[in-house]
Amino acid sequence: MAHASGQAAVTIEPVDSAATRRRFIGLLHSLYADRPEWRAPIRLERSMHLSDKHNPAFEHLEWQAWIAVVDGRDVGRISAQIDALRPAENGQRIGFFGLFETVDDARVSAALLTTAEAWLAQRGMDRIQGPFNLTINDECGLLVDGFDTPPMMMMPHGRDYYLGHVEAQGYHQAVDMLAYWLDLPFARPRAMSRLLGRYAKRVRIRPIERKRYAEELVALRDIFNDAWANNWGFVPFTEAEFNDLGNTLKVLIDDSLVQIAEVDGEPAAFIVALPNLNEAARDINGRLTPVGIAKLLWRLKVRFPQTVRVPLMGVRQTYQNSPLGAALAYGVIGAVEQAVVARGATGSELSWILDNNAGMSDIIESLGGHCYKTYRILEKRLS
Repeated sequence: MAHASGQAAVTIEPVDSAATRRRFIGLLHSLYADRPEWRAPIRLERSMHLSDKHNPAFEHLEWQAWIAVVDGRDVGRISAQIDALRPAENGQRIGFFGLFETVDDARVSAALLTTAEAWLAQRGMDRIQGPFNLTINDECGLLVDGFDTPPMMMMPHGRDYYLGHVEAQGYHQAVDMLAYWLDLPFARPRAMSRLLGRYAKRVRIRPIERKRYAEELVALRDIFNDAWANNWGFVPFTEAEFNDLGNTLKVLIDDSLVQIAEVDGEPAAFIVALPNLNEAARDINGRLTPVGIAKLLWRLKVRFPQTVRVPLMGVRQTYQNSPLGAALAYGVIGAVEQAVVARGATGSELSWILDNNAGMSDIIESLGGHCYKTYRILEKRLS
């Protein structure tokens, strides 16, 4: 598919082979070559993420990806996907775009978005939202603030012209998601100590137990899906997806980086902190050579990165918006903070937080955290 103007035509090519998939992944390296804050993702991990043989999300996803080419040079990319687990909203079926990257050429952005929209419309979708890489439980959102700091692991980056390009095609804000920065260690606020003291007899904070790992994963998934069920755009983690994530965590981190809060002996909240893979992989350019693997293992398991990210946290709905719920959040945050500080971490990102989640924002800000990045989901009617 070609889109011509007075300049060279923009040609859109489908990603339909191992070769085009490599081009799709490798395009990032040329697009961000001039950005010192950018961190190259691990190419093997990205390839597995886009493979229906390795990514269990494809059990409920239908998708297609494309590359934009101008004068024989790859200049942009996009995907379109339909998630069978995403319910309709107000009777409208919703499709998604994602993995969006482009040079600063509005023609390229228009050609990519138009292609994704047409693919979704042909399959009966009424609205398009994005970016999602590939689901709401993966990287998502278009970076609109915070371009000068490196992206944390499993978080997207972006160029400052992306928003204007997408809005020019008729998209508008659906929701904003916030990333908070929290220096470590943090001072315990009075409210934290008071709440934890009030519920000390009912609440127990403990690390995940490896000898009961499968059972623990069931509990964590149940808490997460319950805690997030009423949030915007929620799609539950499937058992296969959460087990895949759990198996990865089992290799990367030790038990103390997953903390569980029990109320009267029943799991009620949890948190996961991950050593920042992007910091550990900063100089291997995305390639897992023997030397690169050795560097990664040393930096993750022995030296430990100075920065960590909290990608998963949940408090059961029963306790949300209550003093006990706040105590549970403070408890797991405090426990995992002690674990990462003991390993030398000096800073953490807590992401992402919906911009209307005032309760969690208040808790993070009470610990000294501040919002330092904003990601936006945009949407458009297709009919």
